[in-house]
Amino acid sequence: MEVILLERVAKLGQMGDVVTVKPGYARNYLLLQGKALTASKENIAQFEAQKAQLEANNLETKKEAEALGEKLDGQQFVVIRSASDGGNLYGSVTPRDVANVATENGFTVERKQVIIPMPIKELGLHKVDVTLHPEVAVQVELNVARSPEEAELQASGKSIQELAAEEEAAAEFEIQELFDDMGGAANDDDEGGPVATPEDAAAEEQN
Repeated sequence: MEVILLERVAKLGQMGDVVTVKPGYARNYLLLQGKALTASKENIAQFEAQKAQLEANNLETKKEAEALGEKLDGQQFVVIRSASDGGNLYGSVTPRDVANVATENGFTVERKQVIIPMPIKELGLHKVDVTLHPEVAVQVELNVARSPEEAELQASGKSIQELAAEEEAAAEFEIQELFDDMGGAANDDDEGGPVATPEDAAAEEQN
């Protein structure tokens, strides 16, 4: 199926290009999202008549996207989720979650602009691409943690596995200290020796 692109589409073409795509991709994405028109004579003529205006609009939205991108690129957002001790999430982090947390932090981001190739199902730091405009893409980082405190530790460079290992080591140290204290107390009792009774004293005098 032939369509004429109304904007740049990655790996497909630039505004004004007539390209051949699968009918399903055209109907369910390009035409539905307003990114293209079927390449009929009428639509091509309509595009040519509106080309100057479309290019002006594209340039304006691109400038706006670039301004936002300068502030958004490299930002880290904390996402709090429940997870197992091994770091596996009970669920996953979705593009909607990313859009919501970015918006809460003062950035206007739509769900459809967030690209997550594989569902995020583990605690830790995750890179996510955000397409603000067909010609402007940035990358943000998600800090997925079980608590703000855990997120702060992860941000410092520690993984959930390292945190778990440190907690386990600390617990073992506390247990060892407890046993050491108990052993020390037992040794003190042993060093005192047996307590002499009055009968023992009388036997000594007779001897």
